[in-house]
Amino acid sequence: MNLAPSHASMRLRPLALVMLLTAGVAGCGFIPKKVQHPALRDDVPLAGLQVPTRAGWPAAEWWRVYNDPQLDNLIDLAMKQSPDLAQAHSRVQTAEQSVKVAAAQAGLTINGNAQVTRQRMSDHGLFPPSLLGFNWYDQADLGIQAEYDFDWWGKKRASIEAALDQAHAAEAQRSAAALTIQNAVADTYFGWLADEARFRLARQSVDIQQRLLQIAQLRVKQGVDLPDTVQQAREQLASAQQMQVTLQGSIELRKVALAALVNVSPADLPKLQPHALPRIEGALPDDARLDLIARRPDIAASRWQVESALKQTDVARAEYFPDVSINAMAGLSSTNQGSPHIPGLSKGSSGDLGNLFDWGSRVFGITPAVHLPIFEGGRLKANYGASRAELDASIAQYNVAVRDAARDVATQAVTAQQIAERRKKQDVEVRASDMLVTTAQARAQQGTKDARESLSAEAQLLQQRDQAISLHAQALSTDLALIKALGGGYRSDADNNTPPPAISSSPTASISNSDGAPRP
Repeated sequence: MNLAPSHASMRLRPLALVMLLTAGVAGCGFIPKKVQHPALRDDVPLAGLQVPTRAGWPAAEWWRVYNDPQLDNLIDLAMKQSPDLAQAHSRVQTAEQSVKVAAAQAGLTINGNAQVTRQRMSDHGLFPPSLLGFNWYDQADLGIQAEYDFDWWGKKRASIEAALDQAHAAEAQRSAAALTIQNAVADTYFGWLADEARFRLARQSVDIQQRLLQIAQLRVKQGVDLPDTVQQAREQLASAQQMQVTLQGSIELRKVALAALVNVSPADLPKLQPHALPRIEGALPDDARLDLIARRPDIAASRWQVESALKQTDVARAEYFPDVSINAMAGLSSTNQGSPHIPGLSKGSSGDLGNLFDWGSRVFGITPAVHLPIFEGGRLKANYGASRAELDASIAQYNVAVRDAARDVATQAVTAQQIAERRKKQDVEVRASDMLVTTAQARAQQGTKDARESLSAEAQLLQQRDQAISLHAQALSTDLALIKALGGGYRSDADNNTPPPAISSSPTASISNSDGAPRP
């Protein structure tokens, strides 16, 4: 518009007056106070836990500490092919797109339009053709329209930040899903190794029981022992064979479970070679009580949920304030009265559509607008109350996550300590059984005792070794559970006293992968 400055100022004065009146009316209504950031616990109650400590936390790829290429390969396959992880990743992508949607709703909106209308007027309408002199008229319009909403109360920005916090929460939940899958693969794999080791012992035990049965049958045949000794030997052999069958079935079931975890058929599972179980160096980090908040992905997700819910209360509060926007349009418009031709193809009279691009066909306008909620049937109050309830629920969920983390860590740490003590006692029993086998074999070689004593001692030694392997597997499973309880390799920089990252030109720029595992 080519308006003189004096005219512009005169036309803007009513707008300023309306805005001032609107603000005054809004100030008279009930507007809830801004919700302050809730006081969230920044440590986990682990004081007084008497367990060994270590200097560092689990690394991002914590499973590599076991130095097992087979395990590395299985976890890599699971990270690439697991449907559970793909589902969690899809939730992250959905949350990131929600950030973009929220950001797109803020700022300037520009739309273009072009339309041509050909209409016949009724012979019996308000303005009959006999009066106007024509039945048909054509109109063509071409222009653009711009709209801008002033975010004076921060509603749109709070919506963007809430969506961004939800994206961070989804990323933390994806990390939690990845940690669960990694932990399940490692636990199942180590269980398979333990079953393989126990199966080898079971075969040796079956061989020993078969030799004892042969000796018992020979002694009964010679009349040295009663027939009951044969039945006892057969019972012990059947028990050893049953254990062998049980372990063989467990081996196959664990392979099926591994195949399901890496999302392949059991036939396509990579060939696995049995070997000894790895050593365990499990202990708690010395700063577990303070740093666990940032190391547990479920706690991090809960904290981001609190941040998002807090921003939603700001959005609900901003609904009480007036919305101020400005609309502008500029374009060309031309009408042809009574022309029977296709619009725009002829040029003649002053009303011809051919004049659409003439200087006199220009149209433009500007519309400042203020929208103030006056009576809305309690919708604003109910919406604000719902946002406060969601915030309270998020805070409660966070407190539950902290409590569960403390219980989980303490349980696994104490269990690991107890199993370590049991393993020490079991090692003593294994060494004692080994010495008994040595002395029994020596007496058998000297001829003072027959082979039954040495075979029984060997059978007892195999049982002690089987229990030792079982305890070793339990210790590994507990070590994995402790790693999971500590959050694995996850690291969140969220802090109760630190606001969420600022919104950049790329709404998803601050969303990153924090668990050390590649995205599928």
